[in-house]
Amino acid sequence: MTEYTVEFVGTDETVTVSDKQTILSRCIEEGIAQEYSCRVGMCLACSAEIIEGEVEQTVVAARGLTEEEAESYALTCMARPLSDLKLDRGKYPPSIENEATSDAASADD
Repeated sequence: MTEYTVEFVGTDETVTVSDKQTILSRCIEEGIAQEYSCRVGMCLACSAEIIEGEVEQTVVAARGLTEEEAESYALTCMARPLSDLKLDRGKYPPSIENEATSDAASADD
C-alpha cells in the first residue's frame, strides 16, 4: 500500500490518501468538507479538476465523465491516487458546465 498527499488548491487542506482508498472516503474520515451526494460517480457533485498528478478511476467512463474528461477531472468518490495530487474542488467538466448553462437559458425563456 502506497500513500500519497492530496492538496486542495485555494485552501490550506491536505490529506494523505492510500492507493487503496478513494479521495472522498479519506476526506470524510479527516473531516474535510468535500461536497458529495450519490457516492457512486453519477451526480458529479464531488468533481474536482486535476491540477497535478494522476488518479485511477476506471469506472468513470461508465458513470458521469467521458474518457477525455476523466483525464482532467476526478470524481473524488471513485478516484484513487496514483501520485501526489493537487485538486481544485468544485470544478466541473465542460459537458456539465454546458448542460447547466443550457438549463439556465431554458428556464429564462
